[in-house]
Amino acid sequence: MKQNRLGNTEIEVSEICLGTMTWGEQNSRDDAFAQMDYAVGHGINFFDTAELYAIPPRPETYGATESIIGEWFSRRGNRSNIILASKVCGPTAWCPHIRNGEAKLDRSNIVTACDASLKRLKTDYIDIYQTHWPERSTNYFGKLNYAHHEQESFTPIPETLEALSGLVSAGKVRHIGISNETAWGAMQFLQCAKTMGLERIVSIQNPYSLLNRSFEIGLAEIACREKVGLLAYSPLAFGALSGKYLNGKRPQGCRLTLFEHYTRYSGPIAEKAVAAYVEVAIKHGLDPAQMALAFIRQQPFVSATIIGATCMQQLSDNIASSEVTLTDECIADIEAVFQRYSNPCP
Repeated sequence: MKQNRLGNTEIEVSEICLGTMTWGEQNSRDDAFAQMDYAVGHGINFFDTAELYAIPPRPETYGATESIIGEWFSRRGNRSNIILASKVCGPTAWCPHIRNGEAKLDRSNIVTACDASLKRLKTDYIDIYQTHWPERSTNYFGKLNYAHHEQESFTPIPETLEALSGLVSAGKVRHIGISNETAWGAMQFLQCAKTMGLERIVSIQNPYSLLNRSFEIGLAEIACREKVGLLAYSPLAFGALSGKYLNGKRPQGCRLTLFEHYTRYSGPIAEKAVAAYVEVAIKHGLDPAQMALAFIRQQPFVSATIIGATCMQQLSDNIASSEVTLTDECIADIEAVFQRYSNPCP
């Protein structure tokens, strides 16, 4: 498994990162243990989680994913071999069970969240601690058409960065990152770090897939020039890019079958785009999901691609995508589809 330098750090992370958000909901503890064992056995040294997980978020499963990882660390005794990323959630009106619905990106919330994560994870440090989404109203989780609210109140980014930097100084966190951020937000974090002498973000975890290449518009240049690598999440668009949901199919046990309210990667234009990408894969003798993952892996601004699986076959196939290299002809065909269906699922 190839490893990439993470941002401007000395950390080397596997180009495929093991996502964990189904553990404790769609996947049991034993499933998760099997996934972690298999991933490590095939060269993956990078796990990503969050205090919010498992998904979909609910009181009964809050923190369950981190607890499973912590138990695995305790059983395997290999914490030092894993680069571990976690996240502090932003405002959670839709998650009143997290800090009584008052979660913000201020010092009190960040310290409280980090301490709780460390306890669940059974570790005394987190390698990369990220803000899960901005506190301010902006474009994330599929929202477009930015609407400015002049009088909006939110924790200033310098205050958030000071709190995150404090965790690094305390030895609880090695590096910091952001997630679901905009170009303005990313540059604010970078500028504040420079002018205030605070910790510099080393990564940005945003959605990136053949159905959503909006990262390329403004953030890709920042990622390259500022050495803030993309940790690409939803690379298969909740599995849609495998083609398994085409023509109205809803396979038993799959995410969009179980959780119909997740519609971000659905709709008639998305389905046409998926069908076209599947045709490209077939033309070039590739598995559609592996082609989609390989496309992301080959981008110069991507540090790691976060995969998620609900069964071992999916995990095996996704990891095997690291051996797939797309030809110029295949990439040209992908770009032709993108011109027809540009970012149908931002």
